[in-house]
Formats: sequence, C-alpha cells, structure tokens
Amino acid sequence: MAALYFWALQVSFVDRGRRLGGAHTGLQWHPSYPGSMAVNWGGYRTGGGELAGSPSPLPSALGNPNTRDLHWEPGVPYRFRIERSASSSPEGATGWQASVATPGSAPVVIRQLWGGGEELADPMVWSEVFAPCDAPGTAVRWSDLAAVSPDGERHTIRTVRTSYQAVSDGGCRTTDSVVDGDGWVQRTGTPRRNPAGSDLQLEP
Repeated sequence: MAALYFWALQVSFVDRGRRLGGAHTGLQWHPSYPGSMAVNWGGYRTGGGELAGSPSPLPSALGNPNTRDLHWEPGVPYRFRIERSASSSPEGATGWQASVATPGSAPVVIRQLWGGGEELADPMVWSEVFAPCDAPGTAVRWSDLAAVSPDGERHTIRTVRTSYQAVSDGGCRTTDSVVDGDGWVQRTGTPRRNPAGSDLQLEP
C-alpha cells in the first residue's frame, strides 16, 4: 500500500457543554490525487457517521466530498482557519467552514460542514501517517496557534501537550514532537525525546 500522510487541525462542535461531533482540516499527501496532493475538511457525529456538508468549490479526483484536489508546496507555510459560516443545513444545523491560505493570498473556503452547536472546543493538531515505522522521516511545523472568542478577542496558544498512538495499537516508537522557535514540530522516523503527556511551552 502506498504511504498516505495527513497533517490536520481538529476541533469539536459543542452545544451548551454537549459534544455533537468533531472535524479536521489539513493537507494530505495522497497517492490517488493529482501530484499526490489534497486538502480535507470532514468529520463525524458523536456516536458515529460522517457529517454532511455543502458542495466544495474544489474538484476531487476520487469524488470524495471531504478530500479535494489542492496543489501545495513542501516548505511553504499554509494557514488554516475553522469558523462559523453564514449558511446552515436545510434542517437548520449550524454550518462551520474551513479555509486554507498562503501568505499574501486570499483564503480558499474548502466547504461547510453541518456540525451544529454554538462553540468550538478541544482544538488539537496531529499527524496521521499510513507508512511503515522505518519509512523515511517527515516533519510538519505548527505555529501561530490561536482561538478567537465570540467577542473577537484573540487567545494565543503557547503550550501544547503531546499524545502518540500506542505501539500496542499500531503506533510507532519513531515519532516525536518538539518546540521549534515560535512553533512546534511533529516528526516521524526519529527517536522520541518527549513522551506522551509532555507539556511543550514556547519561550516567553
């Protein structure tokens, strides 16, 4: 099986403390897409089942509503944003849109998901790697993580906590997360220096 990599920002949809589901957006190295490059915005309801959403303005080589064709360049920074959209589902469920942008360019809205709820919670960033543990190493760098409250106040995130898939559940020992200047790097194909549960804080 050809390797597939997914680097994603994930959130949960919440209504008065009740989790309704969650979704993730990010870049993919996907062998079935043009140039092996794609972008994703998809998720699941609590209890199972994919979230429905709007059509995407981006094409999809596989006709997948969540995973769309997008040419991206290694080493170039991309900004992802998840926010409430102006549209909702025919049944009235809240819509949430994800967008992607490069420096100096206008954001491209991937699509809307009918996640429902009034708030976003549980933000996290992760790497999902479908490749052997001894495959050549890869890295993704995350920076400028922030949450914006309904009144527009921006809350910068300066500390993250590590988590790794357990080896007993198919995870690799050769993954690590580290502080890198004003951001964090997630690596594969490398010795682990920071075990699960480590708090990684940016310098003041």
